[in-house]
Amino acid sequence: MSVKTDASRQITEGVIWKQLLIFFFPIMLGSFFQQLYNTVDTVVVGQFVGKEALAAVGGSSAQIASLIVGFFTGLSSGASVIIAHFFGARDRRSASKAVHNAYVLAVAGGIVLTVLGILLTPHMLSLMNTPEATMGDAVLYLRIYFGALTFTFIYNMGASILRAAGNSRTPLYYLIVCCLTNIVLDILLVAGLDMGVAGAAIATFISQALSAVLITIRLAIDRGPLRITWKRMRFTGSILVSQLKLGIPTAVESVLFAITNIAIQAALNTFGTDTAAAWSAFGKMDAVFWMVSTSFGIAITSFVGQNHGAGKRERVKKSTKICLLMDFAVSAVIVIVLVALRTPLFRMFTSDQNVIEIGSQMVLLITPWYIVYVFIEVLAGAMRGVGDVLVPMIITLVGICVLRIVWLVGAMEISPTIDAIIFSYPVTWILTAVAFIVYYWRKTFLENKKKMR
Repeated sequence: MSVKTDASRQITEGVIWKQLLIFFFPIMLGSFFQQLYNTVDTVVVGQFVGKEALAAVGGSSAQIASLIVGFFTGLSSGASVIIAHFFGARDRRSASKAVHNAYVLAVAGGIVLTVLGILLTPHMLSLMNTPEATMGDAVLYLRIYFGALTFTFIYNMGASILRAAGNSRTPLYYLIVCCLTNIVLDILLVAGLDMGVAGAAIATFISQALSAVLITIRLAIDRGPLRITWKRMRFTGSILVSQLKLGIPTAVESVLFAITNIAIQAALNTFGTDTAAAWSAFGKMDAVFWMVSTSFGIAITSFVGQNHGAGKRERVKKSTKICLLMDFAVSAVIVIVLVALRTPLFRMFTSDQNVIEIGSQMVLLITPWYIVYVFIEVLAGAMRGVGDVLVPMIITLVGICVLRIVWLVGAMEISPTIDAIIFSYPVTWILTAVAFIVYYWRKTFLENKKKMR
């Protein structure tokens, strides 16, 4: 049996730049609304509770949450690539098995990490040098957040399944509904009922649960190979191995990013609550870039995955180049906006002048280098789409994790300042981007040479 949806046909046959944008925008908007979950929590507690609560919700807690969710998102990418390949090859039966594998993986992974997260929360926060003034609220917020982790995994996996099949709009619609729910509940529980950090966490819990229910219903009523049924909820060994083979390196890559961010968060926490609060607020502005760049990475992975499955190599190469150019253009605009509006943006989170000044300096040090990171995101995404995940993971391991930790250790010994710590980002981005460019060019060159023979 075979399947060929309108969406997959557009991806493998349509005008590349138009189809990339059509696919990209729903992903980007979805990322925007997903980011709003935690951002709204941060803004509301910062304005109605105080800077200690701001640091608790957006500081160490956010880094730990990013570590866990990033790991599973990376793991789910393997599932989405396999599903995209089956769709590109028009293999309906295998696509259905892959979908059920992915859903079971989300539920099982969510349950295990929920239990571990709740138990280890205090220990993880202590390892990050979380300021004592914020420790109680951070533990409370993170434990409630972990309670919703299975719902988060189900939604993220469901969204990956739909995008792999060429449908990037439906996950967006669900996120809009859930994000609006989160905003209303935040205002009601924190500002209205004065529940503080607990209110913000409960609002996120309910919203994540709603997103999981909506995505599950959508998959259950699907009339094609995406349909999930209780009777078929099982792992298929060969497909699970393929999904894990592609997903684990990407998951490890995500963890490496998160670990280095946690190390930097721990170093910045030693400078006190004001610095932790400034870094927390900057993290929400910084998320705008990651939202856009990651969306391009997801789009090119699914785009390349289906075209690779369909055997269209030239379309794979051309779509990668076009995606790079589009990401460059958008990233340049983001840099200009963040630099120009840095002070009023920080005032959205806090009225503390010292926090604003520290945060503004962070913006000037990091944001101009976003353009360099475009190479890493798009080229890594394209390689994942063709199933090449091991070398990108190694490049990331050395370029992002090892070198950044080395820089961080050296900075704390030689020049223990906020600026020296933060500058580890542009230095490691530049070196890693160069490595990705060389590897991608060499891989493409060798393929062309082989084709000429």
